[in-house]
Amino acid sequence: MVEQLKLLILNASRTERLTIRATLESLNVFAFIEVQDSQQALKLLKQQPVDIIITGLNVGKIDGWRFSRMIRSGLLKTPKNTPILLIPPIYCERIAETTARSYGIDAVLPFEQQDMLPQVLANVLSTHLEKSSRLNLLLLEPLQDKANDISAQLKLNFAITHTTTSKEALNAYYQQKFAIVLLDATAARAETSSVLVEEILQHNPKQAIVTIIDNDDANYAEQLLLSGVTDFIRAPYDPSFLNKVCDHAARREDFMVSYAEFANKVEQLSVSEVKYKELFSAHQRILLHLNTVVLELDQLGKIRFINPAWETLSGHGVKPTLQKPLTAFCINECQEKLQNTICDILGGGENQQQVEIKLQHKNGTQIWVECRFQLIKNSRNTATITATIDNIHERKQAELQLRHLAHHDPLTGLHNRYYFDQQLNRICQPKHTFDDIEHAIIYIDLDHFKIINDSKGHHQGDIVLKEVAQLFKENIGDEHLVCRIGGDEFAVILTNMNLLEAHLVAEGVCIAIEQHTFKSEDQVYTISCSIGLAQITSKNCDPNECLKQADIALYIAKNLGRNLVHCYSKEDSQNKTLQTGLEWGHEIRQALQQDNIELHYQPIWDFKQSKVAYFEVLLRLKLNDKLVYPNQFIPSLEMLNDTFLMDQCVIRNTLACVEKHPELNQVAINLSAQSFLDERLLPLIESSLEKYQVSPTRIIFEITESASINNLKATRKMIEKLNSLGCHFSIDDFGTGFSTFNYLKQLPAQHVKIDGSFVRDMLNDPIDLALVKAINDISRSLDKRSVAEYVENKDIFFALKEIGVDYGQGYFIARPMAVEKVKTELENILKNKVFYQQ
Repeated sequence: MVEQLKLLILNASRTERLTIRATLESLNVFAFIEVQDSQQALKLLKQQPVDIIITGLNVGKIDGWRFSRMIRSGLLKTPKNTPILLIPPIYCERIAETTARSYGIDAVLPFEQQDMLPQVLANVLSTHLEKSSRLNLLLLEPLQDKANDISAQLKLNFAITHTTTSKEALNAYYQQKFAIVLLDATAARAETSSVLVEEILQHNPKQAIVTIIDNDDANYAEQLLLSGVTDFIRAPYDPSFLNKVCDHAARREDFMVSYAEFANKVEQLSVSEVKYKELFSAHQRILLHLNTVVLELDQLGKIRFINPAWETLSGHGVKPTLQKPLTAFCINECQEKLQNTICDILGGGENQQQVEIKLQHKNGTQIWVECRFQLIKNSRNTATITATIDNIHERKQAELQLRHLAHHDPLTGLHNRYYFDQQLNRICQPKHTFDDIEHAIIYIDLDHFKIINDSKGHHQGDIVLKEVAQLFKENIGDEHLVCRIGGDEFAVILTNMNLLEAHLVAEGVCIAIEQHTFKSEDQVYTISCSIGLAQITSKNCDPNECLKQADIALYIAKNLGRNLVHCYSKEDSQNKTLQTGLEWGHEIRQALQQDNIELHYQPIWDFKQSKVAYFEVLLRLKLNDKLVYPNQFIPSLEMLNDTFLMDQCVIRNTLACVEKHPELNQVAINLSAQSFLDERLLPLIESSLEKYQVSPTRIIFEITESASINNLKATRKMIEKLNSLGCHFSIDDFGTGFSTFNYLKQLPAQHVKIDGSFVRDMLNDPIDLALVKAINDISRSLDKRSVAEYVENKDIFFALKEIGVDYGQGYFIARPMAVEKVKTELENILKNKVFYQQ
């Protein structure tokens, strides 16, 4: 005989216990245990397990909800996942479902439907899984580490299903019900997340969705909410705030529907005061524990019911609040908006509406809240409104901060580049540039600001920028727009001002900066600024062109000696080289800042050991899906004095690549002349070596002969510092200066690269051949290794080998290649028997 399942029936009513037993006895499946009090039941379950429990709601001092919580605690002999069926005296479907989820109850069945007991118990037993009071949450996060962090933060309140792609998320969503969907909508995944949100809301328009964002764009956050997203949280965030946002989002729809059902039940049972009190008591426990304020308004908009969460939110007691209009508790500025919303709902407008207002707390503070209203009509067509109120003060403050950050520079408080571009586009529109209306742009760059940053540190540099911003405010009228464009560059839009007046303003700024003394500890010093000025008129009102003109004028002001104002003229626009160089330079600078680069590696051949000794790193920029080579962009960077940005980008990305690819046994990195003597270079190299855990002996730095001769003392000092780290050093393109070999003795470099112009023609030109031999001989006498460039054919290769040159580099050996191809190319080189011939 099959062993029967132990069924515990906990119910205060003997009649109901007998009815339940009679309904199930004919199945011959259960062995029945009956108790009338929850404490008796707990005493039993502390001693023995059961297979299934049917409980009422009012079953003693410990009601059915809390009795179920005890089961789920795992403190009893019966397993914490023991199936529980609740039979309440009064039943509202959504309230029942919501509360059951909160207390880990498997199913709820009203007593009047007891004939469905066998079917419900069969369903419960067929899904005999681990039970908890947690809500189901679908998480879409491609990065496992981030997903683990989020799961750790939410695991107490949510049962989390983690997916890594939109396709996985949709599959999971169609197969299971989720109280909430949480997904990453940061900038890198904004497009895919918006598509997923659209598909989910098409399937279920009421699905609660919370997104994680990382940008400062208030428009983007607003668009998310308009698309149907329930709420958002901005990274980085406090874990408790994430929990709060998700909990509110998951339960909001339940609250709205639950209390609509509640109102209907009240109407149905209004004829019986006793039953009304029973219903109120059954749901009062839910209302007491809600963080969300739940209220009901009568036809005059007055509050006739409100739960205790109101007192926590507003400071006002529940009783003094009743029979007062909700508008009495919000600030004056919001009263009209709130009253109009309520009147519109009662007057036949949309049945469901929401509004954001500020409540006046009892202590005098103001709180941002979100009110959601729903119209309820009874059988006599009498209308009332149910509402929920959520505290959104933190979110609203974040939105206001986002709006400010979107338009302002956080360091100086001036408007930023984004806002400047918006206003420049606005003021260049025809309605602002009539024939008799003129405006102007001045573009300001601080002269030699880099010296302060490098010698005194970025903290002191920031102090100077703040003082400069204050000087701008004092010397430029409030009606004009002053912006920090970036770094030490500023721009001003002077409205309704002709060219002469604008020039006087710009001169005043120059004088104010020059005459101001900046203090750093015990040192006092001054700086100056260069200013480019361009006019905006009805005939010159293209914003990009006006900005370009101001930029060109600024560059000319710098070239003319700095600390002066230059006004753009037609003659400036005829300087095509200057204009093209500036445009190209800015585009290159942006590509470097965004790491839009590709590093290629060219093998260097060891003639004596017949193997690849090391690799030279060669930089390519990726612009408009094309590779751009150094000879095409370095001159423009030099024009903008921005080669350090290029070297910084190359050093950082090369070391990151060397860390991942052991086949790059040693690499040579070229440094520009400007960067080599920059005080930021050595700290950059030290921090990058430490960050990527790359041995300094794997790095060779190269600088051209001409650059090293220009400042021999400083060059020697820098080489010694790099050598002390463990890095090697090479003199590149040696022979181009070729005034004397003497300076080679003063430079502690390990390698000397013979300029390729000598190597290329050495077999046809005896002078070039003699120079190659001489450079090789002097390198050897100084205990340095020689490297020959432009090894383009077999004859040159073996001629260099015969001369005794140490290393060779050129297309005959191998072309530069992406790092992914290095392993394969190394194998091909080692298999090439030509390299081993005598």
